[in-house]
Amino acid sequence: MQKNEYSKKLFRLALPIALQNLMLALVAACDAMMLGNLDQDSMAAVSLASQIQFIQNMIISSIVTALSILGAQYWGKGDKKSMSIVFGNALRLSVFVSIVFFVGCVFFPRELMHLFTNEETLITIGIHYLKIAGWSYLLTGVSQCYLMLMKISEHPSTTASITVATVLINILLNSILIFGLCGCPKLGVKGAAYATLIARVIELLLSLAFSFKKDYIRPKLIDFVKRNRLLTKDFNRCTWPLIGGCMFWSIGFTSYTAFMGHLGSDAVAANSVAAVLRDLVCCMCNGVASGGGILVGNELGAGNLKRGKEYGIRLAKLSFVIGFISTGIMLIFAPFSLYFVKLTPEAKRLLIGMMIIMAVYMIGRSVNTVIINGIFAAGGDTMYDMYSLAVCMWGIAIPLAAVGTFLLDWPVLVVYACTCLDEVGKIPWVMLHFRKYKWVKNLTREECDGR
Repeated sequence: MQKNEYSKKLFRLALPIALQNLMLALVAACDAMMLGNLDQDSMAAVSLASQIQFIQNMIISSIVTALSILGAQYWGKGDKKSMSIVFGNALRLSVFVSIVFFVGCVFFPRELMHLFTNEETLITIGIHYLKIAGWSYLLTGVSQCYLMLMKISEHPSTTASITVATVLINILLNSILIFGLCGCPKLGVKGAAYATLIARVIELLLSLAFSFKKDYIRPKLIDFVKRNRLLTKDFNRCTWPLIGGCMFWSIGFTSYTAFMGHLGSDAVAANSVAAVLRDLVCCMCNGVASGGGILVGNELGAGNLKRGKEYGIRLAKLSFVIGFISTGIMLIFAPFSLYFVKLTPEAKRLLIGMMIIMAVYMIGRSVNTVIINGIFAAGGDTMYDMYSLAVCMWGIAIPLAAVGTFLLDWPVLVVYACTCLDEVGKIPWVMLHFRKYKWVKNLTREECDGR
């Protein structure tokens, strides 16, 4: 395949996925702006409460990534039957995880909010949000499995269309229910939660409806109930290291937010805005990681190991380009971030400092996302992420930030800088592991009929 053909294929996969990520990030951005225009506490409380969903999303992401790894390779091989079986494995586990988080948020919201802050005002507001939004967590796992199946079966534009539609509905409902427009009561934080719930219901219904269209894969219900011994073993081998790595990362990342929660409402508010802007800018690397991973996985599954390796090398080079572009974007838009929400003077000062620190962080985030989540995952090399997180995040960044927060009373920006160390520090080790090419593997099986 010529280089321009490779670029076209990557663009066709990555652009819809990047757009999907952008639209999801826009929901968080609109939540922050709308709630921030109510008051700083509402924005800060929802930001903290949303960390529960963030952890759930990371676990679900691990499951659908395993679906992507095996599904992309079997799609490249032309084995739709095995794809359906892998989908059943992913759906079972996703439903279980969704139920666990639903129970936690709806029945134990106070206990969960206490993990992130000791300020009663923020806890009370967060409880109101979680009791409603928690119902949407039941649906997320199912819809994400269907959307991933569409991506790997060459329908990424459909997933982007579904996401765009539900995001626009979410944003519209946010404005109506938060501020009480069109004759509706002004619900504030509860309005944001109801908007999220309604949007997730629509997303699931659209995902199911599209799966019945011609040329779309509609998994068999029996594959949700029965197990294929060999494919379940392969799926577990991919999934559990991914879940371990994502739990390491998501709990660690959530602890960063908890540190901010113990440094005062100004730190929480500034971090909330910075996190929204970070997620918006990260859409580029997320799209390339997901689309590029599918592209590499297709070639590896088809037995074209040399071509898959070549694609991975191109993606690695592209990750550095995206990282430096992301750094430039963060620096350019840092001054404008002050005008989106109502912040105290101290929160504004902290936000500008966080944006400058994050500009450097974006290089590591882009490189690690594309190489670890895209290239390594495409070949089933899923253990490395957990090892790197154990050292860089849990061995360095979290202990430093915790000591600075609870023992040494470091300034907010110094603690924040500690939370950004892990991504930058991983780059040399990630590149060293990349050049070992352990990820260049075909994971498919010739015969998977044994149950």
